[in-house]
Amino acid sequence: MSEPAPVRTAITDLYGIRLPIIAGGLQWHANADYVAAAGRAGIIGFITAASFADTAALRDEIRRCRDLCAGAPFGVNVSMLPKLVQGERTVEVFEAVIEEGVRFVETSGRSPEAYLPMLKAAGIRVMHKVPAMRYARKAASLGVDAVCLVGAECGGHPGLEMIGSFVQGRMAADLGIPYVVGGGVGTGAQVAAALALGADGVLVGTRFLAADEIWAHHAYKQRLIKAEAHETDLVLSSLRNTMRILKNETSEAVKLIEARGEGTLETLLPHVSGKVGRLAYETGDWSRGALSVGQSVAFLDRREPLAAIVARMEDELRATLSRMSGLTG
Repeated sequence: MSEPAPVRTAITDLYGIRLPIIAGGLQWHANADYVAAAGRAGIIGFITAASFADTAALRDEIRRCRDLCAGAPFGVNVSMLPKLVQGERTVEVFEAVIEEGVRFVETSGRSPEAYLPMLKAAGIRVMHKVPAMRYARKAASLGVDAVCLVGAECGGHPGLEMIGSFVQGRMAADLGIPYVVGGGVGTGAQVAAALALGADGVLVGTRFLAADEIWAHHAYKQRLIKAEAHETDLVLSSLRNTMRILKNETSEAVKLIEARGEGTLETLLPHVSGKVGRLAYETGDWSRGALSVGQSVAFLDRREPLAAIVARMEDELRATLSRMSGLTG
C-alpha cells in the first residue's frame, strides 16, 4: 500500500521529509537508533553531539545512523554553551560533521554566527533553536536556513521569558524564513494548530520519550506514561538557565536551595549534573536527577515504536485538517 501524500511545507521541502515534524534532541537519547527511526518514519531527527565523549565516537555514530537511515535524512545537533569556554570542541565537532558529509545541523545555546561561513561553504543547512523571538530575529538576520522557537511548555531549557508556544508560534509569522514551534507538542491536532498559526512545522521531544528506540529503562518510561501535565517543575532560574524537569526529589531539593537564595553552580551542580540524570535513565530510578520533561508528557500513553507514534500523529493531523476544511463549507 502506498504512503499518503506528504503534508508539504517549507520545512518538509528543506529536509526532504514527508511530515512537518522534527524529532527533538532528547540529550543522551538522541543516538543513531532514535534518529534513524525518525528518518524512516518520514520526519527528521538530530544526533546530539554533546552526548559523545569524543569526536571519534560522534563520527562512528554518524556512520551508524547513515547505515540505519537507508537514505532517509538526518542531522546533528550542536548545543553550545552561552559563552565560549576553554576546551570547548565546537569547531572540532563542526569539522567532523562536514567531513562526514552530514547535510543538516541544528544549533542551540549561543549564536551560530561564527560558524555559519564554514557550514554554508560545505552546503550544510542550519536550523537554530531559540527560546524567544528576539533571538529568532537575530538568527534570521544572520542567514540561518530555519529557526526552531520553543515555548515555556518545553522540557529542558525554555529560556527566561517564559512565553507559551501558542503565542510565540504566531509572533514568528513575520520572520521571513521557515520556522517550527516546539514546547508541549504531542498530538497531530497541535501540528495542525501550529500550521494554522503560520509555522512550517513542529518540534516534538517529550512525546517520543516512550518510544521503543529510546534506550532509557522501562521503569522510567512507565513513570512518564503515568505522569500528568502538571508533574513538571521549573528550576535553575537562579543561574539564569531555567530548566523544566520531571517532579522528583531532585526538583524539590533544588527549589528549596533556590528559595533560600543559595542557588549557585557550586550548590546546585551535585543535584543537576548530567551524570546523575544518566544514572536515572540507566536504572529506572526516576526519583533523582534533573530529567528534562515537557508538559506534553500528558500525551504519553504507551510504549511503542517511534513509527507508530508518528503514524498516530499523522492520522490526527489529517483528521484535524479535514475538519478545519469543512468549517467554511
